[in-house]
Formats: sequence, C-alpha cells, structure tokens
Amino acid sequence: MATYEYSARDEAGHVFNGVYDGISSTTALRNELTRIGYSLLRAKKKKIFNPKSIKVRPAEVMTFAFRFAGMCSSGLSLIQCLETLEKQTDGESLRYVISDIKKNIEVGVSLTDAFEKYRDIFSDFFLGMLEAGESSGKLAESLEISARHLEKQADLKNRLKAAFIYPIIVLVSCLVAVTILVAFVVPVFTKIYHQLGVPLPGPTQLLVVLSVILRNFWPVLIMVVFSMPFLIRYIRKNSYIKTKWDYFKFQMPLFGKLNRIVAATNYIRSFAMLITTGVPIIKALQVSGLIANNEKISLISKDIQKSIQSGLSLAESFGHHDIFPPLVIQLTDSGEQAGQDQLSEMLNKGADFLDKDIDRMINSLMTRLEPLLTMGMGIVIGLILMAVYLPMFDYMAHLK
Repeated sequence: MATYEYSARDEAGHVFNGVYDGISSTTALRNELTRIGYSLLRAKKKKIFNPKSIKVRPAEVMTFAFRFAGMCSSGLSLIQCLETLEKQTDGESLRYVISDIKKNIEVGVSLTDAFEKYRDIFSDFFLGMLEAGESSGKLAESLEISARHLEKQADLKNRLKAAFIYPIIVLVSCLVAVTILVAFVVPVFTKIYHQLGVPLPGPTQLLVVLSVILRNFWPVLIMVVFSMPFLIRYIRKNSYIKTKWDYFKFQMPLFGKLNRIVAATNYIRSFAMLITTGVPIIKALQVSGLIANNEKISLISKDIQKSIQSGLSLAESFGHHDIFPPLVIQLTDSGEQAGQDQLSEMLNKGADFLDKDIDRMINSLMTRLEPLLTMGMGIVIGLILMAVYLPMFDYMAHLK
C-alpha cells in the first residue's frame, strides 16, 4: 500500500487536489475516485521518509529557525507558521519533517515533544531553547537565539574550513606528485638498474618495494581510500575511540590550543544563550555539555555542575579548569555580581573575545604552517628523486 497525491475533477467540473493513503496503484485510485463520482486527472506516488534516514543540512535548520522566529513574533499561530514554512521550504526532507511536526501539534502534542523525534536534526540546544521558550512564553525570542547560535557555529566552521583549504591543497598535491613518481617514474629506472646490474642502496630498495606494492595492489589501495569515510563514521560512533580522540585533540601539537579555545567558545556561547531565556543554570550547563559533542568538555561541564551544587560560584567553578581563559572567568564574576541578565551579556562578550582570539590563532598558525608544508613537500619529492638517482651516481663512480 502507498500514498498518492492527486488532482481530480468533480461532477460540477471543479478541479481539486488531495492525498489518498493506503492505495495499491494509480488504477485502484482511479477506480476509487470514479466510484464516488470524481475523475482522476493526475496522480503521483508520495515519497515516504524514514525519520532515521532523513538528512537535513545545518544551513536549512538555521534558515528554518530564523523564519519560524519571525513568524511567531508577528503573532501567527504555530499551525499557521508551520503551514507557511512547509510551503516555503525547498528541501524535501525538511518539508516532510515540518509536515510531521505540524500533524503532531494538530492532535495536541506539545511543540517540544513534536520536535523531539527529530532531535538529531535540530540538536539538543535547539530542543532546550524550544522547551525554555514554550514554558516561559518567549518562544519567538528563544527561536531567534537558536538561529543566531546556529549562525555563529556555521560561521566558525566556515572560517576553520577556509583557513585549512591551502594546507589541504598542498598535502593533496604532494600525495599526487609522490604517487605519480612512484607509480610511473620509478619502474622505468628499475629496469635500468637491472640492465646495469647496479647494487641498490637502502632508500632505492624501499622505493622499488613501494612502487611494486602500488602497481600490483592498487585496487586494494583504492578500496582502502573509499572505505575511509565509513571508518571515520565508525570511529565517531565508537565511544571508547571517540573519547580517546577527544582527549588527544586538546593535546595535539600546533592545533591543541586552537581546539581548546574553539570548544570553550561553543560551550560558553551555548550556556549564555540558554540562561538568556530563563533556563536554570544547572540545566543550561547540562545542555551545553551535550552540545559540545566532546567527552572532555562533557566531563568539565559535570564537574562545574557539582561545584555549583556544592556552593561555589560559577566563576570559581570555571576557574578550576584551564580551558577557560582568565578574561572569561573575570567577565563571569562581574556578570554574577550584577545579576543573571548581565551574566549572559558578559558571557557573550567573553565568547566574542574568544572568537577574535580564534581568528588570530588561525592566522598565526597558517603563517607558520604554510612554509613548513611547502618545505616538507619539497623535501619528500627531493628524497624520492635522490633515491632514484643514487644507483646512477654509484655506477658512474665505478666507471671512473
């Protein structure tokens, strides 16, 4: 059985559209409509989505949040907002999600519960803000904050991606050049070595072995390359490996400090936006720890919650962890003394400061990394060429 979207004409000649559930084919639909006096004009099988397989891009969620916030602030009902958004949305997956949420609300489900099924799409932060907005009567404000948070996260990701485009291009270029040399140049010289009967030094022997492996087992290597995305996905889902990787990210050379500041910025900004809408501090810390998607940050968040519950201030709790810079701790202390409204403002200022610090670190990192990568590429290719020509030099030395 399937669902069909159709256009039909009634006995008076009026054309109308509809959806028919639980019908086996277009012919069966035509017969059913004819039985009740309608003429089928067009019919299209409606695609049924599996909620677990739906893919919605973060940019679509951000646009949805901004539009939803604008419509809510204009006084439209939730059903009217969602109906309009469903019509305006281009993405088929998101359109289905909005339609399903609207249907749940129509039968009396709360807004937060209607979105709960799609937590993986909208994130813990978005659901937390919805719950806070629904309970406090500040839904439009909560949605606006959610949209701005998603925008900030997208902007940070785009800046990081843009910064690492050049290093990635250099590494890929180096890999392609090395592959060409090993696969096509080394075999030519290997034949020459055999004809001359020259003993091969260690570097050249290693290069010849790599060339044989690459030429004889290239299908296996291609399979390994194509299996990498699946391996990465497995690593992300494996809690033990992910935990070790999360700890390593904060300690890795060159990038460790940058990773710590990025994680701290996301955590502080999420926490500040949550308490803006009246979410209790402990609950806001819990949600912020989940949003971070980092085991180390999650443990830090749990420790901060315990410290606050034991009577320490938020600033003192932050101060126990070196991931938070001194300026952020000072701003947190000032905000606590001035009240919760000022606290969120001070935390946002701290996150903005860290954003600028991230830009400075990226620029500094790229200034050091670019010449190192270029030099490393030259050294690798130079070593390969040296290994290729070493036997030739030995042969010429014997001739003399």
